[in-house]
Amino acid sequence: MIDKDTTLLTAVFQAYYDARAHKRNSINQLRFEINLEENLVELYHEILEWRYKVGRSVCFIVNKPVQREIFAADFRDRVVHNLLYNYISPLFDPTFIDDSYACRKGYGTLKGIERLEHHIRSCTNNYTQPAYILKLDIQGYFMSMNRNVLYGKVEHFLLKYDARHDVSTKGIFNLKRILYLIREIVFNDPTKDCIIRGSRKDWEGLPMSKSLFHSAPQCGLPIGNLTSQLFSNIYLDELDQFVKRELGVRHYGRYVDDFFLVHSNKYFLLKAEEQIKVFLQDSLGLTLHPKKVYLQDATKGVVYLGAVVKPYRRYVVNKTRRRIFQSLSELNVKAGRSRPLSKTEAMKLQASVNSNLGYLNHFRLYRMKCVLEKRNTSFINYL
Repeated sequence: MIDKDTTLLTAVFQAYYDARAHKRNSINQLRFEINLEENLVELYHEILEWRYKVGRSVCFIVNKPVQREIFAADFRDRVVHNLLYNYISPLFDPTFIDDSYACRKGYGTLKGIERLEHHIRSCTNNYTQPAYILKLDIQGYFMSMNRNVLYGKVEHFLLKYDARHDVSTKGIFNLKRILYLIREIVFNDPTKDCIIRGSRKDWEGLPMSKSLFHSAPQCGLPIGNLTSQLFSNIYLDELDQFVKRELGVRHYGRYVDDFFLVHSNKYFLLKAEEQIKVFLQDSLGLTLHPKKVYLQDATKGVVYLGAVVKPYRRYVVNKTRRRIFQSLSELNVKAGRSRPLSKTEAMKLQASVNSNLGYLNHFRLYRMKCVLEKRNTSFINYL
């Protein structure tokens, strides 16, 4: 007979609440919630009895902000993703460098932009001394991650952590069960038996390096899963440590696979690029994107995470401007239709407007914000 684990049961319920937070109601989620308690208890027993298996994913293409292949996990699998994240993220997060910005509480794209600006100002003594920016990108990062290497990193860290803190004995979590769930997720191939939405034309123009259907054996993680985002930070933490400790680069930052180095010596950065290229290939099996190598004088400005950072000012890129205008134009159409908006619809549209305007407040875009507010006056008055 298997003993009950009330700590695990509580964690499963909490993971469910985390999985549904700020997410629209999908068909899978609604189906899962019809018999919510029964399904959560059944999921708990599957995990407790080592019977859990990853379900089918839904594969489709998105084109905003760029063309990407997405594998959406079933809702019950999203619950397990949140369960794992809640267990292991607090252990890994303190080991990451402060300038790793993706999928971390209190971080994000805006934080990355602000930190890049900080590093440039620091290296140039507030733009009074020369400096250069090297910006690099990894080719097909998520599709190139080696699952065996990734799992080895995660297992080594957790075993080492358990040896120091004895988490299983103290009842923090069952390490063997957590490693079992990690294996199920890391080594699951979402391309097998997946549900494909859309037509073949949707994949036209998508490079093979950005599709899991063309990944090398035992390589690739689905974009979009919460665990994939955490694992991407774990996988490239070795790069962060190499650049900071081995190369001695003080001004460095990374958002997923998009990273920068700032230094006063251009030739130091050119040498660092070659060293990073060799390190990524030899240690992680990754390749720098040959067409996304950017080396420029700091005074010329740099594009990073959707922003243009220039001396004493920053702007959003034109692509982001067009997307915001298009989004708000669609909101105006919805607000002006003959059928009155429901309270829920109105609140969602108002939140979208406020979100866009709030984001733009971090940039020097006075005239653009005036235009947006003028174009949406009728809509806001309607609300």
